[in-house]
Amino acid sequence: MPEQPGSPLSRRHVLAAGAAAGAAVAVMAAPSSAAAPYRQPSVSRGRGRSGAGPWIPSYPDGRPVATLRLDARDSGPVLKYGDGPGGCDRLGARDVWVYRDADTLYMNYDAAGDRGWLAALATSRDGVSWTKHGPVLDLGEPGSDDSGSASYGVTYRKAPGDWHMFYLGTPHTTPPPDRIPAFPYMTLKAHGPGPAGPWTKAPDVVPFRPAPDTYYSVTASPGQIVRHHGEYVQFFSASTEDAEGTHRTIGRARTRDLDGTWQLDDQPVVPLAEQVENSSLYYEHVNDTWFLFTNHVGLDEHGEYTDAIWVYWTRDLDQWDPTDKAVVLDRNNCAWSPYVIGLPSVVPLDGRLAVFYDGRAADDTSHMGRDVGLAWLDLPLHPPVRS
Repeated sequence: MPEQPGSPLSRRHVLAAGAAAGAAVAVMAAPSSAAAPYRQPSVSRGRGRSGAGPWIPSYPDGRPVATLRLDARDSGPVLKYGDGPGGCDRLGARDVWVYRDADTLYMNYDAAGDRGWLAALATSRDGVSWTKHGPVLDLGEPGSDDSGSASYGVTYRKAPGDWHMFYLGTPHTTPPPDRIPAFPYMTLKAHGPGPAGPWTKAPDVVPFRPAPDTYYSVTASPGQIVRHHGEYVQFFSASTEDAEGTHRTIGRARTRDLDGTWQLDDQPVVPLAEQVENSSLYYEHVNDTWFLFTNHVGLDEHGEYTDAIWVYWTRDLDQWDPTDKAVVLDRNNCAWSPYVIGLPSVVPLDGRLAVFYDGRAADDTSHMGRDVGLAWLDLPLHPPVRS
């Protein structure tokens, strides 16, 4: 029996160059109203093929598609941007990491405000109604690794009073007002006494960084951490670039010391051609299966953007078959975001699996003006059956 995940996650990749784990979450009941799918008729999503089965994309560069489906039921937005303390998220709310301590849910999300993108905190008792508390990290000093953005904070509870955060830092952003984080994306460290912090940065701790001539040459940013076979394993976001563009995947980093350096696997979890980023893991006891939720990056006339949540599955954390994957949420079953379906964070909640993600209720693919949505999967979770 594998050891359980440290905490559900999620993280973002901003496609900006060209264009992380807390306690396993077993959460309280959601109100019955949360189960009803959200509907927003004013948004026309007419890109499916009514009566002809689900719409399946075809990408101009031939990147792989997922033909199996593990459809989540969408409930629409649960945290909207714009009303955070001090205007911290007046330009957007996205890239969530959701975790639990006692009877409270905590959400670290990327709040886009006048200072840039910062990890901000919201709390909830039911996963549907959230209270915003403002940023929990600030920008670093000029020239530091997080002087442009200190965002996407993945947490791991090692022991009572001993919480670890791994967050995304970069000195580079696009110009104001958007200040979208740009490569390189690095993994930085902070420590706190509780799930809400306060978080103290540890700049002398260097978990890992992008490295030339690797699959993580421009992105080595945080992802979910699980305790497995006596070591900590982090499923981090990785990407590299060449003349054809940016290529994205998930890598594994390992350590026995959360305040030490991590060893990165030579090969990624799935090939770079899969074009996926960010990780949120769920272990299903019923069938001894790990499910890795991630966001897929698609390509069409709008350019590259996060167009779906995919899930991969395995019974061995060290062995993943890229053909064992399915679509969880895309334009076929998302009720409110016609194009953008971003970074997932999954949490068991009252006999179901809650899938938090970001989207945009507009007919475009902007990085800004995102809200956080919620969809549901029934438990126990089983891989889809191939026909």
